Amino acid sequence: MRRGTAAPAPKRQKCDHWTPCPLNTYAYRLLSGGGKFKYAKICFEDELLMGEKTRNVGRGINIAVVNYMTGKVIATRHFDMFEGDNSGPMTNFIQSAPPKSLLFMVTQDDGASRLKEDAKKVIEALGSKQIRNIRFRSSWVFLTAKGFELPAEIQRENINHSESARNRYSGWPAEVQIEGCIPKQPS
Repeated sequence: MRRGTAAPAPKRQKCDHWTPCPLNTYAYRLLSGGGKFKYAKICFEDELLMGEKTRNVGRGINIAVVNYMTGKVIATRHFDMFEGDNSGPMTNFIQSAPPKSLLFMVTQDDGASRLKEDAKKVIEALGSKQIRNIRFRSSWVFLTAKGFELPAEIQRENINHSESARNRYSGWPAEVQIEGCIPKQPS
């Protein structure tokens, strides 16, 4: 091999996007968990808000709330939907997010078993088309805004169900993700 002919390593982009986000946008990537050892991740503006490395991701539905105006994290929390009664506290957490917030939601393992109607209604009211379809060990990701509308072209949700004939991992479906760029509000 001749020297100098190797292609340069590609420049790393925010949240591991293939291409950079345009100016005046926020980069994000949501990744559900997959199997026992592929942890869910929420990345915003190249900061891992939730994931294995931050040690704040857990079984159930993981939620990060970000102030849309400043891009700063307000809160992160996970709600176990397999054990305990966490649907009500999760509903309160979502409802307590202030106006002009971005909410990022990802499942790890089971996000459905103890998910109650009140929580489904709140998530549905924020624009989810799939929350009523979520099943045991479904991989699900959801992006929404509270108090304002996201541009129509932004992908907001993805889901993959556990089906024994198609599962990537023993008992678990493959993870799902969405990523993109959210325009910052003009100042």
